[in-house]
Amino acid sequence: MDIGSVPSQDDDAAAATPREATLGRHLARRLADVGARDVFAVPGDFNLTLLDELEAEQPSGGGVRLVGCCNELNAAYAADGYARARAGGVGACVVTFTVGALSAINAVAGAFSENLPVVCISGGPNSNDYGSNRILHHTIGLPDFSQELRCFQNVTCYQKGERFGSREHLLAPGNICLLPGAKLDFRGKPGRRFGCGSICSRMNNKSKKKVAVVNNLEDAHEQIDTAISTALKESKPVYISISCDLPSIPHPTFSGHHMSLEAAVEAAAAFLNKSVKPVLVGGAKMRMAKARKAFVELADACGYPFAVMPSAKGLVPEHHPRFIGTYWGVVSTPFCGEIVESADAYLFAGPIFNDHTSVGYSLLLNNEKAIIVQPDRVVIGNGPAFGCVLMKDFLRALATRLKKNTAACEIHSRIFVPDGEPRPSEPGEPLRVNVFFKHIQKMLSGNSAVIAETGDSWFNCQKLKLPEGCGYECQLQYGSIGWSVGATMGYAQAAKDKRVISLIGDGSFQVGNNIIFLINNGGYTIEVKIHDGPYNVIKNWNYTGLVEAFHNGEGNSYTAKVRTEEELEEAIEASLGPHKDSLCFIEVIVHKDDTSKELLVWGARLFAANSRPPNPQ
Repeated sequence: MDIGSVPSQDDDAAAATPREATLGRHLARRLADVGARDVFAVPGDFNLTLLDELEAEQPSGGGVRLVGCCNELNAAYAADGYARARAGGVGACVVTFTVGALSAINAVAGAFSENLPVVCISGGPNSNDYGSNRILHHTIGLPDFSQELRCFQNVTCYQKGERFGSREHLLAPGNICLLPGAKLDFRGKPGRRFGCGSICSRMNNKSKKKVAVVNNLEDAHEQIDTAISTALKESKPVYISISCDLPSIPHPTFSGHHMSLEAAVEAAAAFLNKSVKPVLVGGAKMRMAKARKAFVELADACGYPFAVMPSAKGLVPEHHPRFIGTYWGVVSTPFCGEIVESADAYLFAGPIFNDHTSVGYSLLLNNEKAIIVQPDRVVIGNGPAFGCVLMKDFLRALATRLKKNTAACEIHSRIFVPDGEPRPSEPGEPLRVNVFFKHIQKMLSGNSAVIAETGDSWFNCQKLKLPEGCGYECQLQYGSIGWSVGATMGYAQAAKDKRVISLIGDGSFQVGNNIIFLINNGGYTIEVKIHDGPYNVIKNWNYTGLVEAFHNGEGNSYTAKVRTEEELEEAIEASLGPHKDSLCFIEVIVHKDDTSKELLVWGARLFAANSRPPNPQ
């Protein structure tokens, strides 16, 4: 996995990978780990190299035994019976492209109806044939390699897709196509590209199923692990398609036997215990993994400083003595980015690295120094990778194995300089954004929650110091302008013990006893700082009048329009005092160019990333 702006694994490291660390042998070990020690197979020219690799990983070494069958239908039926006898285990079969897979599909459909975890593996065409418009044997005579995948769509429980160049290669639920596709590193450097034909593009438009993109060999281990774990979790069949030129390729992420939690913890502990100044960084996926508490327990045990990525703000306690702020590249909390990027080892728990969180792919991180912990897997450096390991279990087990190391905390305490206060406002001076957020900070308590709208509120709210118990939400991944309006109502309905403070660009509202600050700067300021144009200026509405119209004399509401610090203080006092049980709507008028410095830096880098020229074809 690439992080920040890190290039992919270099040729020297790949050359040093053990010969047994191939895709095929990795698959054999994974199948054996979940109880499929016998794999039912029918040889065909598209799966012969895969069968070689499976055969090479013998049961005595933690691999599988191939059981030859006379036809693919019987092989899949045998996998069905094997899964039944294993009582919760997995059955597996290997077939060849289209002619073999379509023969096996009737048995796979039966396993689906009977809730049996069967893994159907198909040897696919050479990766170089995708996008070539060639007609291959074992097909229906069209340059369409997706037919068998579409056939499996309704009889498997897991779906994966491939993107090559500008085209989509769609796979049905339960399907993974492992091809070395278009590799684009975090500096935006072009790599090798493949296409798969216009039929696949049309398929993608028609599909109502969720599609995930897999576009390089480095992700193959993750896709195999996810497919197999999904078969176990859903107790349904899955489908894996592997191009015939890939099974014998070594790669660092396929090294060794890495299925168990203990193996992952042992490798991670060795990695971190030899480091001098390690750090921890929490990501947004800690929420779905229910690992927030385990992350803090790990920080308590090891003594490392910890930060959060911007989309994870509010998931861990910010009053913790070793919390150092938000890690967001060049727009990080002061002194946080320096500590993270200068560390010799960092553990990221549940990160999402995209163009927003990486500030236009400019993070100064190295794969070699990183442990990436996702909800169900762990990757250490450029490999090894450990599948079917739950984040919460991993973090708690790791906490018992790490040596205490406060070196990075001590460095942070030596270089840290407390935040300054914005200069005082002159009487009647137009309200400035930094002064406004100084007052927002004073409003926060354990009984409040902050909703940050897409835009400059992202950056200003990141600088808020959340008291213990204070909630915080933003939508950084999707970034839909207007999200916070409805989200405020839903959050308030669910968290009736919180006074929700929403910082919103514009919209209309009909919410309970919460405080909505509409920051009126005359347009889409976040878009202006990425790429300006007349389309970023919007018609100014009478926002307070709009709320009063919705109120219409019924219920409790309070509105105010503020232009100075004095007016802001008066409005806040009213919302916390006589109108504390009302919906309080405060329109804050600020200059159109009054933004956080972080937005200026972030916008310039995102524009640079968006403006990269097309890759040479």
